[in-house]
Amino acid sequence: MLANNLIGIVAQQGKPALAVENLVIAGGGGGGGNRGAGGGAGGYITNSLNLVASTNYTVTVGAGGAGGGGNGSQGSNSVFSTNTAVGGGFGTEIDSGTNGGNGGSGGGAGGSSTALTGGNPTSAQGFKGGDAAASTSGAGAGGGGASAAGGNITTSLTSGNGGDGLASSITGSSVTRAGGGGGGGTASSPGTGGNGGGGNGGSGISGTGNPGVAGTVNTGGGGGGSGRIVTGANGGSGIVIMKYPDAYTITIGGGLTGSTAGPTSGFKITTITAGTGNVSWA
Repeated sequence: MLANNLIGIVAQQGKPALAVENLVIAGGGGGGGNRGAGGGAGGYITNSLNLVASTNYTVTVGAGGAGGGGNGSQGSNSVFSTNTAVGGGFGTEIDSGTNGGNGGSGGGAGGSSTALTGGNPTSAQGFKGGDAAASTSGAGAGGGGASAAGGNITTSLTSGNGGDGLASSITGSSVTRAGGGGGGGTASSPGTGGNGGGGNGGSGISGTGNPGVAGTVNTGGGGGGSGRIVTGANGGSGIVIMKYPDAYTITIGGGLTGSTAGPTSGFKITTITAGTGNVSWA
């Protein structure tokens, strides 16, 4: 009965159904310190939701997790209505004895005297972090991305690459987001961040090394693991993008930072880049 009433209201307004295509990406995980592993990408969700005009819907853009002097930190969740993308898993430092952090995509494992595994992803949101074989205390594995697992490490001389992200054309152009962070290490060629905003790992053969590269803002990219005796890089913040019929006008509530483009080909596109608050349509 409720559904029929709503259909009637839409028909009386002379507007199409409020079907909102959306892309929700959480904040990426922070990279591990001291030859640490890359952080996992923020969880990646894309679908279409049938919504109701003059109703508030929650939006949250998750922050990236902090890079660690030891292990990194998990990224924060992003939310749109009933969709919750889980923050990327953290990368661990070498010899922490800790597996990579679970998350939207899993964080990589830092090298260790014993074998460790990368963090597990959230179902349908990302991929696993890279594993570290035994006797690899000089490199970090890669963080998982939205379309591929992070690179494993089998020696102390070769760091793992971050897993690649996933492309979306919701804004009209194909953009790849949610790449995993590359692992750091003593090797002169640390792990490369995954395509889609994943940060590169740092290197350092002796003394103080180079920090990894932070995940790119508003991609949910994982932060790179660091070189020797420095802090890993932060994960990139997430994003929420909504595409809806141009017969509707959106109201972006206080606490949110966003903008609207269009109309183009019958649709408007609203991009929220930071904050927590509500949106509604009329």
